[in-house]
Amino acid sequence: MTTQNELLRALPAVDRLAAEAGGPEAIAAARAVVEERRAEILAGATDDPNLLDRVRARLAPSPRRVVNATGVIIHTNLGRAPLAEQAAEAVARAARGYLDLELDLASGRRGGRDAHAARLIAELTGAQDALVVNNGAAATLLAAAALAGPGKAIVVSRGQLVEIGGGFRVPEVVAQAGARLVEVGTTNRTNITDYERALADGADVILRVHQSNFRTVGFTADVGIEQLTALGAPVIDDLGSGVLAEDPIFADEPSVRASIAAGAALVAFSGDKLLGGPQAGILAGTKAAVAQARAHPLARALRVGRLPMAALTATLRLYRDPAHARQAIPVLAMLDVPEHVLQQRAQRIAQATGGEIVTATSKVGGGALPLLELRGPAVAVGPLGAGVDALAARLRAQDPPLLVRVHEGRVLVDPRTLYDDAELGAALAALRAALAAA
Repeated sequence: MTTQNELLRALPAVDRLAAEAGGPEAIAAARAVVEERRAEILAGATDDPNLLDRVRARLAPSPRRVVNATGVIIHTNLGRAPLAEQAAEAVARAARGYLDLELDLASGRRGGRDAHAARLIAELTGAQDALVVNNGAAATLLAAAALAGPGKAIVVSRGQLVEIGGGFRVPEVVAQAGARLVEVGTTNRTNITDYERALADGADVILRVHQSNFRTVGFTADVGIEQLTALGAPVIDDLGSGVLAEDPIFADEPSVRASIAAGAALVAFSGDKLLGGPQAGILAGTKAAVAQARAHPLARALRVGRLPMAALTATLRLYRDPAHARQAIPVLAMLDVPEHVLQQRAQRIAQATGGEIVTATSKVGGGALPLLELRGPAVAVGPLGAGVDALAARLRAQDPPLLVRVHEGRVLVDPRTLYDDAELGAALAALRAALAAA
């Protein structure tokens, strides 16, 4: 039996291990792996791990590109919305050098970083002005803090005291904004008179929150945005995903333009959901309300960086041509992909893997359109039952990893989220490699 001292003496030299791994970071990675292994041996380990694999794992890029064959379009774990090619190119340009992020080129004076997107948001929504922060939750927090804040009260329907992913709860947002929460109505029914009484009792601002990730059905009642704005108090309309595209598929999602037209002071929505852009939170509304938000101390703490700003403005430009946007923005294209295209993709996958084409249901994901089921073909591949988890693990181990859905004891490959030839080709390569390894 090999002794502990023999195992320690057998540890490779750092420079030799680094030379085998290659790359400018290899020395640091090799040193860390050798020290890690030394600690394991001193703790009693007697196994024989591949230290070169450990070094290469440390040198692997992170986060990694993955291929999404789950059928969930806006997948939070996978970065939500993939960017349009034009947006990705804009990010690359912005990353390579300097840019006029906060500079007015005409005057040579300092400008506002929101000016790049604000003009486009105003054009597309009818808003007087707009402000961009780092995510949708930040937009709601800033709106509440700017229009209400300490000493003021915000009215919210009990049916809209929602929680989204990560424990983000509306009551806690109101508390963080420093305002007092006034709950009105019941879980399933809130009427205009509930708001009227709250305002008569001294409430200052109305917050309407869209039930993005669930629906209340049955004996229900709520109050439309037009009725709320007619009450005279400033209204913050938190739409969650935010819809700019005109499409029947969005019938259950409130339109940003409609909220602006109704007179909402601030409309808050995300950039990386149904909009199809980068992570960002957008506040659109009246010039006065946006100015209040921009002047609030939180605005600087929550501001967005230059790369998301470049991606957002490029995405917004695509919406100037709605027909082109539906093709160029991956989220919109995946929602509206023709059946015959899905069938063609599924047939290619089935032919390459020997899999079976079945009917499956894709989902929008990302807390958007929770009741919408997108039926279409998927391909069941590999073994039934016990071997399914092992196959899914092998697919995740490919380069790039392929993420699939396990359903009723089968691995399902959904072609809806393999949105172009490059994604489909990468999926096919991963499937062939993983099935061959089996």
